[in-house]
Amino acid sequence: MTPQAESGADAPTKQVRENVKDTDFPGPNGPIPARLYGAPTSTGPVLMWLHGGSFSHGDLDMPEAHDVGLGLAARGVHVISVDYRRVPPWSPFRKPRPGKLPGVRFPVPVDDVTAAFDAVALSASDSGRPGSRIALGGASAGACLAAAATWGLSKGRERPSSLVLAYPTVHAQLPPMQPELKKKLRGVRGLWQFTPATVERMNRNYAGSLGAMTDPRAFPGGADLSTFPKALILNAEFDSLRASGDAFASELAAHHVPVENEYLPGTRHGFLNKPGTTGMNAGLDRIASWLHASTSAA
Repeated sequence: MTPQAESGADAPTKQVRENVKDTDFPGPNGPIPARLYGAPTSTGPVLMWLHGGSFSHGDLDMPEAHDVGLGLAARGVHVISVDYRRVPPWSPFRKPRPGKLPGVRFPVPVDDVTAAFDAVALSASDSGRPGSRIALGGASAGACLAAAATWGLSKGRERPSSLVLAYPTVHAQLPPMQPELKKKLRGVRGLWQFTPATVERMNRNYAGSLGAMTDPRAFPGGADLSTFPKALILNAEFDSLRASGDAFASELAAHHVPVENEYLPGTRHGFLNKPGTTGMNAGLDRIASWLHASTSAA
């Protein structure tokens, strides 16, 4: 582990900030914007990272993308932050229209992610770095896209060495909450949480059709995960979406996939989108230390 990773540097250095480069990757729907943080080395971890935003919001400038990239680079991780085409905005109070929804929908965003990973893996191979040492991760909806792309990539293609999923939502329907989580969300902590109905509307808006709701390339939760790589699932303590992260961890374990499922005390959903907070710094520390340990063990 590098000294930066051990110290849990909160503020990215001037050198880290200056070593940021915008680029793009070719994709089936056009160029895919990306941003590179830190210089890759022969021993340090590489993480391809996807921001969240309910599949319909966010970009490479939001803290969950840019500040995560800077923070992990300061901790010795080379980050490739990748954008993807987003679906139209949706309302948590309005049910989607029946039939196939117009505009950008599944599988366009996950196709972007898959194409970007293929390009990153090819570039790593050309430079003499094994593509199998590239981790894939994301936050919230970005975590869903990371897991969904992994499901597709595991079918006879270069696949990620590991997965990092921050407060993920990876099931078409929000799984039931365990009693411990229900207890934590009593009272005021239960306000402004994702409800099963909200999750269904968000996912239906992304999927575009009822048939896509059952496609593991859209929502890998509940699918055959036997070919998945080892994973870190980092949930928020007070987050109803922890039900999805907890269920996914159990599903990975049932398929004998090594998984570490944790939550950060005192945090709510989106803690990686809040620069300078204790929760974000702790989350970056944990992700960096896990990636360094995973790289050392490879």
